[in-house]
Amino acid sequence: ETDKLLRGGNLATRSPFSPGHLYNLLDQHKKNATILTYEYRFGHVSKLYVSIGPDQVPIVYRSEYNVSFVGLEKLHPFDATKWRHVFQYLKDAGLVNEETVSKPNEATVEDLLLVHTKHGAGMSPPIAEIPPIAFVPNFLIQSCYLRPMRFQTGGSILAGKLALERGWAINIGGGFHHCSSNKGGGFCPYADITLLINFLLKYEQQHVKSAMIVDLDAHQGNGHEHDFLKHPNVYIFDMYNCGIYPRDVQAKNAIRRKVELYNLTQDTEYLHKVDRNLEESLGEFHPDILVYNAGTDILDGDRLGLMAISSERKIPIVMLTSGGYLKKTARIIADSILNLNQKGLISKKQTFSRHNE
Repeated sequence: ETDKLLRGGNLATRSPFSPGHLYNLLDQHKKNATILTYEYRFGHVSKLYVSIGPDQVPIVYRSEYNVSFVGLEKLHPFDATKWRHVFQYLKDAGLVNEETVSKPNEATVEDLLLVHTKHGAGMSPPIAEIPPIAFVPNFLIQSCYLRPMRFQTGGSILAGKLALERGWAINIGGGFHHCSSNKGGGFCPYADITLLINFLLKYEQQHVKSAMIVDLDAHQGNGHEHDFLKHPNVYIFDMYNCGIYPRDVQAKNAIRRKVELYNLTQDTEYLHKVDRNLEESLGEFHPDILVYNAGTDILDGDRLGLMAISSERKIPIVMLTSGGYLKKTARIIADSILNLNQKGLISKKQTFSRHNE
């Protein structure tokens, strides 16, 4: 009966009970079903905030992340199943398995409309990076490419919730930092970073009133920068190669801590700049959550220390793996996550919870 009522529309007008009471009923009836729902515009009930059990870890993945484009993906030199390979490496190392991994739901059109326009929801975005795909029927684009991306977007949103509960969360996918609420680009059809933060600001406003994005992908994160141009509660630290795509001058206005690099920047210089600018950023701004868009172009065993800083300062952190599609990328991502575990910076046990404060 509760399910019927939840599907029926606006809880506040259709129910003699409070929404909180109904959600408690739902939890009692579905203790192990794992779905916590949130109602927003037009009575839509999202199923993206999934509850995980105590034996599960806040590493988010499911097999639907992977892209298979009837062989056309081979026309581009990237690993379209890198997410499966990352999971397999972590599984082989004993960190996670099919029972303990956190499995997200697919972001629906209604979920995407929290920030996207109907057009910008990316139901048919241009896939210009692989020209032959422009001639593929839309239903194949939907099922073979966009559906996996919607699962990854759901994974980023779920990771935000899990980070609040466990102190950290890692989405093996996501990090579509070139997509804004009304425009995709650079293999990024959905604005998952914007969605992650907006879900938290809207539905976890008791715990999250501000957020920091630390974008260390080699490319400028122009998508989320366009979305948070006039948002004082979102601080963006972006460190990127200014000589490569996208060179978005307008988006730079949203960056509160901008570090532009050039080709052939050496490791020592790079790490020094990360450390110094991260400390200064956290001195200027005190976020309730930190979104770490890692990028595997520069990621090496989390030498960057973001997870350590987050743990020390008790700032929940969400890590998204973002770009990097070479065959070696999956191994780099997996090794980085395993290194975090070995250093004790992530743990299967709950570290801290803003929900309990």
